[in-house]
Amino acid sequence: MELGLSDKSVLITGGSRGIGLAVAQVFASEGCDVHIAGRSKDDLEAAAEKIGGKVQRHVGDLRIAGDLSQLARACADVDILVNNAGATPTGRIDEVSTDDWREGLELKVIATVSLTRAIYAHMCKRGRGVIINVIGNCGERPDPDIIIATVTNTGMMGFTKALGSVSPAHGVRVVGVNPGPTATERLVHIMRDKARDRTGDADNWRDLLKPLPFARASEPEEQAAMIAFAASDRCAYVSGTILTVDGGIANRGHIF
Repeated sequence: MELGLSDKSVLITGGSRGIGLAVAQVFASEGCDVHIAGRSKDDLEAAAEKIGGKVQRHVGDLRIAGDLSQLARACADVDILVNNAGATPTGRIDEVSTDDWREGLELKVIATVSLTRAIYAHMCKRGRGVIINVIGNCGERPDPDIIIATVTNTGMMGFTKALGSVSPAHGVRVVGVNPGPTATERLVHIMRDKARDRTGDADNWRDLLKPLPFARASEPEEQAAMIAFAASDRCAYVSGTILTVDGGIANRGHIF
């Protein structure tokens, strides 16, 4: 299916690994001008090699106002913004600290909203643009084991729906994508913690994946395909909507 993304420019935050890297690879394959942002210069350079072609790399921490402003200025003219950065600390309410809460809220919510506000203003002036917020299905299926993510993701879902309900008046679409468990380094970290708590051995983490739909986690490339589709003209009438890619988990309650 032709997505009509050729020659579009896209900024992907958290674009050096996991879902963000897969998203960058998909957009590059569609002929886009790709920008990736992250905190590690080495990780961004390694990602650029995997993506291939001309990839603009932006090193910075979105929690630092100066870094965020610099990124917003450098990428003011992008056609598509993919807000993917924001891995939050894991753990139950008695396992996470106030500093953990601040870290999660500052990156997943405050920094994401601040970058969106800056890029959105430029999109509105041009009368076109797409913003994709990569959130997470625990916003729909609250998980006490990752309570910070549950709170931040619920908030980002609300933000996406609210902004996406009025953005079409300016020619801009705002869409959320809620990945379920996805085969990334972060998933392994979370599942090892769960396996340690439940079986006494973190190395048993793979056994905990068996109850998942299709007896596996999703692949980053599957999430990336949905994100690219959502950003394309094939979804030109979609805004203020959350697209959940979790094999039905959100409708089943707790699965682990």
